[in-house]
Amino acid sequence: MNRKAIVIGSGFAGLSAATNLTKKGFDVIILEKNDQPGGRARSFFVDGYTFDMGPSWYWMPDVFEKYFEQFGKKVSDYYDLVRLDPSYRVYFDKDDALDLEADLSKLASQFENIEKGSGKKLLEFLEDAAYKYQVGINDLVYKPGRSITEYVDTRVLKGLLQLNILRSMRKHVSKYFTNPKLIKLMEFPILFLGGTPSNTPALYSLMNYADMALGTWYPIGGMHQIVKAMVSLAEENGVEIKLVHNVKSIKVSNGKAVSVSTDKGDFEADVIVGAADYHHVEQNLLPKEHRQYSEKYWKSRKMAPSSLLFYLGVNKRVENIKHHTLFFDENFDEHAAEIYENPQWPSKPLFYVCTPSKTDDSVAPKDCENMFLLMPVAPGLEDNEEIREHYFEIMINRLEEHVGERIKENIVVKKSYAQSNFVDDYNAFRGNAYGLANTLKQTAILKPSMKSNKVENLYYAGQLTVPGPGVPPSIISGHVVAGEIAKDLNIKELV
Repeated sequence: MNRKAIVIGSGFAGLSAATNLTKKGFDVIILEKNDQPGGRARSFFVDGYTFDMGPSWYWMPDVFEKYFEQFGKKVSDYYDLVRLDPSYRVYFDKDDALDLEADLSKLASQFENIEKGSGKKLLEFLEDAAYKYQVGINDLVYKPGRSITEYVDTRVLKGLLQLNILRSMRKHVSKYFTNPKLIKLMEFPILFLGGTPSNTPALYSLMNYADMALGTWYPIGGMHQIVKAMVSLAEENGVEIKLVHNVKSIKVSNGKAVSVSTDKGDFEADVIVGAADYHHVEQNLLPKEHRQYSEKYWKSRKMAPSSLLFYLGVNKRVENIKHHTLFFDENFDEHAAEIYENPQWPSKPLFYVCTPSKTDDSVAPKDCENMFLLMPVAPGLEDNEEIREHYFEIMINRLEEHVGERIKENIVVKKSYAQSNFVDDYNAFRGNAYGLANTLKQTAILKPSMKSNKVENLYYAGQLTVPGPGVPPSIISGHVVAGEIAKDLNIKELV
């Protein structure tokens, strides 16, 4: 008889872990509290509009290809990808917008027009970032982070200086560029990693390589097409997904997890993977004596941002906006400080608008727009309807000002989503949207461990453990944890 594995949560990490475990000979059941799989990447449909609820940027296409290839499949077997060109628009002021070219030589020319000499420096910057991407994505992120010896690797050790782990992103960017616009462009991915450019390692310039060299892509039909693809692949490989099964507790006997209790019954297991919120699984589902971290430990963790989102159906076309549009018309450092250093609702927020109907006619009725507004905010803040509406007015007014037309009276669908929703729907620690911050003190072996040291057969995957937040890292997390389980149990890969 095959061993039984229970995976708690059907987000990217859970789906990846479950499907990878089938390759190790496990019979796998995923238990999901919500009525559809995907975790934060769920979707909803109303009045002809199909909204992605979570991730909207498709970066690092190589990670997705690598995931499907290990099962003899291709991304194109499940969904159609298009590369966005321009990649995105940035508004620096009302009459100052830049559409970033997808072609690297054209992008370098754009940089050169803004700051003399910066076109060549961009290419130098990205050449350095390419090395970090190759080492970071191919070597570092696939390590389980259970021992420092994992990192005693010739390639990694040789490249420590070039990886710039001890230099800040702010110092690294300023070495190449002086123009404030270009600095904002190069630093913006840092905002979602959980730190300011001044305290985030320059290693994460690899994100610029993912952005500008590998490109920004979109799966036709929406980002939830990735979830559908991973669900199809999981079920093709024998994974059973049980929706609306809210896990209440994990039963431990003689140092081993023996079963999972849900509101629909109990499920026995030889191995359990907590791919839901790590804090919730450990602090709320386990008996206290089997928790490896204290509540004090969790309170001291530095989190990546939460988000305030508004999903909007607009009954007309909106000009002067792209699929991805960033509003950098306020002070970047001030907003970042109000997320990470002095947590509070922002005084003059930056925000982002996603309009997939610019690329995909299937997500909105004819001649209409599907939009969502996203404002990154500190996790754990008070969240109520009055606060939400206050910031909706700020964002929609600035959006209207920049695009030069009225939008508010054309909104026919409107739904908000913020910290309390992340808690209710995903048991998200402090209402976080993106997971644990990627600071130096929370990297690799310094993250919450992928394997419990109190419960022999309990493992974790997802954005609160290695390798970190984001869709590709979550997929990798599921792959890595399945490998660790197989290694610990001395199981060979099935052919």
